[in-house]
Amino acid sequence: MTSAATGQAGQVSRRTFITLSVMLATIMQALDTTIANVALPHMQGAMGATQDQISWVLTSYIVAAAIFMPLTGFISARIGRKRLFMWSVAGFTVASMLCGAAQSLDQIVLFRLLQGIFGASLVPLSQAVLLDTYPPEKHGSAMAMWGVGVMVGPILGPSLGGWLTEYYNWRWVFYINLPFGLLAWFGLAAFIEETKIDASRRFDLLGFALLSLGIGALQMALDRGESQNWFASREIVIETALMVMAFYLFVVHIFTHKHPYIEPALFRDRNFSVGLVFIFIVGIILLATMTLLPPFMQGLMGYPVIDVGYLLAPRGVGTMFAMMLVGRLSGRVDVRILILLGLLLTSLSMWEMTLFNTDIGSWDIVRTGIIQGLGLGFIFVPLSTITFATLAPRYRNEGTALFSLVRNIGSSIGISVVITYLAQRTQMNHEVFASYINPFNMALHQSGEIAKLDTVKGLVELNGEVTRQASLLAYLQDFRLMMWVSLCAIPLVLLLKSPRRDGSTGEGVPLLD
Repeated sequence: MTSAATGQAGQVSRRTFITLSVMLATIMQALDTTIANVALPHMQGAMGATQDQISWVLTSYIVAAAIFMPLTGFISARIGRKRLFMWSVAGFTVASMLCGAAQSLDQIVLFRLLQGIFGASLVPLSQAVLLDTYPPEKHGSAMAMWGVGVMVGPILGPSLGGWLTEYYNWRWVFYINLPFGLLAWFGLAAFIEETKIDASRRFDLLGFALLSLGIGALQMALDRGESQNWFASREIVIETALMVMAFYLFVVHIFTHKHPYIEPALFRDRNFSVGLVFIFIVGIILLATMTLLPPFMQGLMGYPVIDVGYLLAPRGVGTMFAMMLVGRLSGRVDVRILILLGLLLTSLSMWEMTLFNTDIGSWDIVRTGIIQGLGLGFIFVPLSTITFATLAPRYRNEGTALFSLVRNIGSSIGISVVITYLAQRTQMNHEVFASYINPFNMALHQSGEIAKLDTVKGLVELNGEVTRQASLLAYLQDFRLMMWVSLCAIPLVLLLKSPRRDGSTGEGVPLLD
């Protein structure tokens, strides 16, 4: 074997170990976005907390991660990407152990806050490392592997969390991060090279403060809006006003400051800007349906929590299959066609879900889940590839952080929208259905249910059935809303600039294939 062949084999081996290490860190962080959700009732009982109080276990993590994610670019420039990555993995792992050992609500909220701070950089750093590790023609395959962790983690989180909580203890949803964290840390230490340190990079404190205030106010408003009756609450009005003011001042600031917190030049790249809008929509779809299906299956269909997890798991299998297929098709098929196919598959699955009823079988849930998983897989990998196709390498750390941040914000907004819409439509549907419960309704006479109008017990039974049917229709209306969101994203495909076959762009920046 020649020295050149030996060197090439060594480089491939090194890339493999880097990919494994990065994937472990990505999966660890992605799992924690949803794995704790199903364990909340158990935590609530152990901590003696109310429903509002225990929700801070989720809120503290989301808010901290959202605020500190944009810091990734600055910190990696000042201390080095490898050093930041290793500290983030170590801090996230330790914080996870502390969450599992927490003895009070105050402790677990504090430790989840730390978990969010350290975990904020993991996903954008993993994406940036893979983009720099693989040559441009392999970026599609690299993003496919990276996307498996980012997309499948949140989907499998409830299944794994439900299983650990059911057969072990809620604390294991945090302890499970220890082996992932240790393996990832040693892999990063052994195989990743340090990047150059830019000591001249200055920290824009005002820009960070404005962006943090805007993101924090947005997340708080989204998290507490439903429980506080949205804009009927002074708290939500204040948080919304703070958000609008902070984001406006931040935009003005970055275009007028000499060393802004986020470089405006990032947004001059058309693919990157359109990609941010696209990933925002993907974020809405990804977790919104995962938020709706568990209560639909448990509340209306009577599935136990462990079965819900098993039936939702094939969605992740569909996503993984699509991502692996896209990795092989990378460079051979126009990525815009793959994105379009993904949107159509996602819309098809949503349309099929609008036909659900309480008598559907398990296969209907699994089948639509696989189709939606395939659709999201066909969207995410090509989108992650083409978004950074024309972006200069020096902007990758900041760009990947913004990409992940916008996806997370989309998920937060999507969850709030579908939960609010569900509550509103349930009330409206109940009012309409209840209007048909009267002595003049011939259907009641023919079914023999008319007698129930004369007793309190009968009225209670009728009201229960009306509420059940109103809730069912509200879920179907929510699925229809998500279908229209998917379809409305299709015109964005036309705004993406397709990579040229010669690997160049009109802007002089190498493309991905």
